Amino acid sequence: MFEDVRDLYNAEIIARGRRPRHMTRLAAFDTTARGDNPMCGDRVQVWLKYAADGSIAETGFDARGCDISKASADLMVEAVQNRSPADTRAMFERFRAMAQSGQCPDCAAFAPLKPLAAVHAYPSRVKCATLPWHALMAALEGAKDATSE
Repeated sequence: MFEDVRDLYNAEIIARGRRPRHMTRLAAFDTTARGDNPMCGDRVQVWLKYAADGSIAETGFDARGCDISKASADLMVEAVQNRSPADTRAMFERFRAMAQSGQCPDCAAFAPLKPLAAVHAYPSRVKCATLPWHALMAALEGAKDATSE
């Protein structure tokens, strides 16, 4: 049992959860949305700034909750940098599939997000990992609040 939990809370998750590199509110942003998981208390807010070509120029977040949720938000910020909204939506779908199955659909492209693949063994933790992504999707759609599954 404890070995399984150690697999879930790998070194990258712990490091990113305790000291996120990108947890900051953007001073200037084009859109924002928040996500809330009342079952576990995780909360996240995401801010986006678009580049002139419509791609994501900057992303910031603020989060309160478990290391998984904060690490996911931190890794997400890096993963979506300079991507188009359409590419970001597709990445979210692949990430959600990985979080639910543990299978890495394109491991070379997903290498930075791979530390989160272990959440599939803990269904209640999948929501922790996907919450920041749901907030990001809401921000892309111009919604203020995310809905998660």
